[in-house]
Amino acid sequence: MRPQLGAGDQLVMTIDVVTPMSNDPETFGAVAAANALSDVYAMGGEPRVALGFIGFPTGELPLEVLEAVLAGMTSACREAACAIVGGHTIIDPEPKAGLAVTGTVPAGRAWTHRGACAGQALVLTKPIGTGIVINALKKDAAPEASVREAMAQMRTLNRAARDLGLEAGATAATDVTGFGLLGHLLHMTEASCLAARVEATAVPLLTGARELAQAGQIPGGSKKNLRYVEPVTRFADGVPDALRLLLADAQTSGGLLLAVPAGEAAALVRRLVDAGMRAATIGDLVGRDASGMTLIVE
Repeated sequence: MRPQLGAGDQLVMTIDVVTPMSNDPETFGAVAAANALSDVYAMGGEPRVALGFIGFPTGELPLEVLEAVLAGMTSACREAACAIVGGHTIIDPEPKAGLAVTGTVPAGRAWTHRGACAGQALVLTKPIGTGIVINALKKDAAPEASVREAMAQMRTLNRAARDLGLEAGATAATDVTGFGLLGHLLHMTEASCLAARVEATAVPLLTGARELAQAGQIPGGSKKNLRYVEPVTRFADGVPDALRLLLADAQTSGGLLLAVPAGEAAALVRRLVDAGMRAATIGDLVGRDASGMTLIVE
């Protein structure tokens, strides 16, 4: 099966694979698929076809678990109107799941990191903190409300966020995943030769994420992310260490970070909230100054 291309459409392709973030195999499969599909949405595209990938510890887990993972992946792709047309499974001591996705986007309209402009507002479409919540879950230290919200959010496709971002005139986007909010924002500012100001207290957080961070439930990847951005980040003295780590927290199936005209940001956030998302305007894009700092967190 080949994607149906309209006049002027171009193909976009991506691949992403994750390890379990849930003890429920169906949820694991659904989140793995949503996470991979998000890369196409972050380009302003429409996922069309996908190849599945599964790593599975044959002999250690029953095949019913594999079936549930595949059911979750199928459910997410069905919601995205993206056909799974094949795939590959390997024997692996650690379960893994993901997709290679092919999508389409009208030529010349793809969102890239290079499309951001000074004066634009930054709108985040999902709260952050999944890395910290998942880390606590693995240690049986995560509150039920935090886990429930994190799983529901990770399963949610970024399809509606893409649609509303396009309507608002977004010119650049990234999905917030492994590099954390600040890491992905850094990639956008570097590509666009800009700096960004982030209002730390405006960034939406998952329920209980701040308390878990304060209790030290920080995954190693999030600590590495913070070290990665620190050389080009100026934190205000009032931004506590736990919040700095949250802003760098490695996400799974996070939201979109959209660069939109400043005058459209408030209306966009209202539409996102009406669509069920905990979205917020978290800062803006500015020209660089002589300090060499790319990210200013206030």
